[in-house]
Amino acid sequence: MSQTLQAIYAAKRKARRFAVQGVYEWQMSHNPVHEIEARTRAENAMHKVDLNYYHELLTQIVAEHETLDELLIPVLDREIDALDGVELATLRLGAYELRHHAEIPYRVVLDEAIELAKHFGGADSHKYINGVLDRLAHVLREAEKQQG
Repeated sequence: MSQTLQAIYAAKRKARRFAVQGVYEWQMSHNPVHEIEARTRAENAMHKVDLNYYHELLTQIVAEHETLDELLIPVLDREIDALDGVELATLRLGAYELRHHAEIPYRVVLDEAIELAKHFGGADSHKYINGVLDRLAHVLREAEKQQG
């Protein structure tokens, strides 16, 4: 993989990391998204972050959270209100990418969400995230899953 491609992937990974933190903050505080984004940009070195992708993830996940939750509820084994805040933010991000970014292979979406859960979540939350998003991928990316 070229260094340019690696830099692009790394910038998207960083965008996801900041986005999941922002979604988590919004879930806990309901602060306006533009304030969360402005503070995050002011307080962090974001020169290696895909800022457009970060903005899209943060604003659209919050804007579509009810629709994303409707996608998640059938593949959860518990009530959505019983989820840990980090798990919910990570699942919403994964659901958003599965739904809106078909150019990102579903395995990449799952891997990125698992890494976020390992970094921010509880001890075994990554296993739960993997299972839920894998079931959701069967619904949203059925043809892709059948191919490989």
